[in-house]
Amino acid sequence: MGTLVFVHGWSVTNTSTYGQMPQRLQQQAAAQGLPLTIRDIWLSEYVSFDDAVTMTDLVRAFDHALRDLHLLEPSFACITHSTGGPVVREWLRAQRDTPTRYSTIRLSHLVMLAPANFGSALAQLGKGVLGRLKAWFDGVEPGQRILDWLELGSAESLRLNLDMIHGSDPLDGGLFRFVLTGDRPDRSLYDHLNSYTGEDGSDGVVRIAAANLNASHAVLSLAGGGSGVAAGTDPLSLYLTRGPRCAFKMIAGAAHSGTDHGILASAQPATIEVILRCLAVRDAPGYVALCDAFERENAARDADKVELEPAEPFPPRVHIHDPRSLLILRLTDEAGEPLTGAGLLLTAGTPPSPDLMPPDFLIDRQANSHQRTTVSLFLNHTLLAGDDRVPDPRNTRRTLRPAIQAHRPYGALVKPVDLTGLVHHALAQSGAGDDLFTALGPHQTTVLDVVLPRKIHEGVFRLTQDLAPQDFSHPLPGALIG
Repeated sequence: MGTLVFVHGWSVTNTSTYGQMPQRLQQQAAAQGLPLTIRDIWLSEYVSFDDAVTMTDLVRAFDHALRDLHLLEPSFACITHSTGGPVVREWLRAQRDTPTRYSTIRLSHLVMLAPANFGSALAQLGKGVLGRLKAWFDGVEPGQRILDWLELGSAESLRLNLDMIHGSDPLDGGLFRFVLTGDRPDRSLYDHLNSYTGEDGSDGVVRIAAANLNASHAVLSLAGGGSGVAAGTDPLSLYLTRGPRCAFKMIAGAAHSGTDHGILASAQPATIEVILRCLAVRDAPGYVALCDAFERENAARDADKVELEPAEPFPPRVHIHDPRSLLILRLTDEAGEPLTGAGLLLTAGTPPSPDLMPPDFLIDRQANSHQRTTVSLFLNHTLLAGDDRVPDPRNTRRTLRPAIQAHRPYGALVKPVDLTGLVHHALAQSGAGDDLFTALGPHQTTVLDVVLPRKIHEGVFRLTQDLAPQDFSHPLPGALIG
């Protein structure tokens, strides 16, 4: 094995963030016949806590630092944590798109630990009053520009991820990508002022679905036919693109940070063993085999879904670890104009009704602070799919949750604010033949673009041969332009 580079996450100010991971990984690699010497391991020290620093700045500086290594081999492997994953992914894109400006060093293995690939719900709070106060006490700035990238639904993160979904498979270019993430928060680090730090379906900072690079892009746009919607309602058809497959593994009991359970700093044997499995991949068949193995292991983890959190002297708190889905919703029209103020209702069943959506399916929603019409919905995938009764592991005759019935197909109803006027939109609804559930995946993110047609009337622009002055300050809309 050649050079191994570690890249840390956001707002790190000390290389102690890596804990014992580099040393223990080196020791275990040597025991398995994968030699790694001290000079072959490099620890990153990059600045994300300066408000002037952007993601592009980090990418250029990372490339410059790589050139200074003067590698004996033409390639290297990389282990990232949290924001480090997006930093390296942005570098890979820049290297591809601007080959004359960036180095030709090839990345062979990208092992991402708890990567914030689609952002973090905490990023928006990090830019708020509490985040600025914490930064002030720590003697640094919050790192506003990096936090902008990390916000759920940011234009920058979506640009990178949609490029990935619609791009070629990195495996074809010899790049092996791996996402390893913890499956629950470290309860001892729970912040009572911020419920996201104890959110099920996350590692306490990054949601499992937001880390996973097995993602999809769905578009609801004007259909060619009637599609079975009500008169006066625009029918929308579903178009779906799935991204290239990426090896994805949940590490049981691991959290985002902390020396006890943090996926990086704690350097647990289980995490090291999985990392070495990733670094041992040498060809496409080996990569596919590891992807398959990870899927089987994740399925076994999902089957053991009940966690009993000790809460002495009270009874234990019950956590049912259902797979979640992250749905990043963007509302625009065909001209790219945001549909400000528009409402979107998810519907279920036939005929479709919002009232048939299963209770508690929506866990959280957050609008992006820069693009208010981009909203991230955190959904319980299991409740949408339907589920069997969940028994109490302490007494299987007791029921923690009764069986849940699915009400597919799921659809969407869009209610614009401007239903009349010279330029407006109409009510729009997904067609009866489409099921939005097919666009969702367990522990996965889907970017959903809802695109409405603009209704432009001929009154916007008329020609006349009457040379006498005419007042058209109150034009009649006239017919729709075809």
